[in-house]
Amino acid sequence: MAGRGALPEKRTGERRPGAPLERGESSGEPRTLFVPALFTCIGVVLLGGLGIWQLERKAWKEGLIAAISARVGAPPAQFPPEAAWSVLAPETDEYRHVRLDGHFLNDKEAHLQANLVSSGMDDGALGYDILTPLELPNGALVLVNRGFVPLDKKDVSTRRESEIEGKTLVTGLIRFPQGRPWFAPKDDAANNIWFSRDPTLIAKAYGLERVAPVIVDADEATDKNTLPRGGQTRIMLPNDHLQYALTWFGLALALLCIFISYAVRRTREAPS
Repeated sequence: MAGRGALPEKRTGERRPGAPLERGESSGEPRTLFVPALFTCIGVVLLGGLGIWQLERKAWKEGLIAAISARVGAPPAQFPPEAAWSVLAPETDEYRHVRLDGHFLNDKEAHLQANLVSSGMDDGALGYDILTPLELPNGALVLVNRGFVPLDKKDVSTRRESEIEGKTLVTGLIRFPQGRPWFAPKDDAANNIWFSRDPTLIAKAYGLERVAPVIVDADEATDKNTLPRGGQTRIMLPNDHLQYALTWFGLALALLCIFISYAVRRTREAPS
């Protein structure tokens, strides 16, 4: 009778089969690796995809470099007629080697602030590219970058011997307009100092009509001491896509190795 009505003794550490785990309790089984594996797979796919994309960019860039090299090295072809100017495109016409004949309008030359393109020690020197309209036999105009002059040769009176009178033949590379760099001052048409390599703006400032929408960079003269110094086309097409691709592939491999290391450690820590 003494035991009647006594409360049952509470047992600790036991749980009814099928009962939910209480806070702090562990099932003794390792937590699933599904979520880390899922995110690892997504990361590897994305990083690998970026690597493949860079390889595709590399192939595209190599094709572009080959095409430009072929255009630059080709014999000069006749400059496109005025009727074809509207269909000129950078993809097919940038750096085309062309020839054209006419006479320069020396009183309309524009001075584009530029750095000298040279294989010598003076490469990068500050000065001006002389852009002079060439009037074709049919009256249309093409702006020709005759070349570079130093700062102290900006005024035409200091280089009268550089002016070409009468009919002349020009060979060079087609270049498309380039806007003014964001850090450069505004164009100063009043003082004939330009930072925009744009034939349309220059033509408007001088009241010129029927002007080609491109500029021709004249070839380098045989005498490198002749002013202006031609050959002022700097072709720089960096091709770093392989190293970018290797970086992305390396990150994908590193992520995979991290997951494998994590999974092995978790498996070893799991109770037997």
